[in-house]
Amino acid sequence: MVTTRNATRADLPAMADILNPIIEAGGTTAFESVFTPEALGKTVFDRDDFISAVVAIDPEGGVAGFQYLVRLDPPETDVAGIASFARLDPKCPGAGRAMMAATLERAREAGLSGIDAKIRADNVLGLGFYSAMGFQDRSVIKGVPLKDGTPVDRVVKRLTL
Repeated sequence: MVTTRNATRADLPAMADILNPIIEAGGTTAFESVFTPEALGKTVFDRDDFISAVVAIDPEGGVAGFQYLVRLDPPETDVAGIASFARLDPKCPGAGRAMMAATLERAREAGLSGIDAKIRADNVLGLGFYSAMGFQDRSVIKGVPLKDGTPVDRVVKRLTL
């Protein structure tokens, strides 16, 4: 059974070990450069807009994924942005759903009215995941360039709480 708990700085090496292979594989995340645990800590925890971060724990006690929320810029200060990452190998079925349940609890505690997910249009699995979690298409940001200049649309989905 997959469980969740609040992420801590002690989880940063495991979180980087989950995210870096996703970045290296390409095609799913907006992040294009790998992270040291310290740099990932700045991206996740060390920000004024940080709300929460959770990790999924697999049946053996390992970190199988992480998800974090950050408050969006005004005027929508009651809406957060979400980022979700699950281990590629070995996969941990149920990690995404478990993290989402925990994150929704924290979002409600923070008084949020909604959560936005910004997903690369070529990330079929990510688009499917957020749709399965109840997120609805809101807008498309056209042609956001990757580091190499390749334009890739971003789909913005919102879950209203």
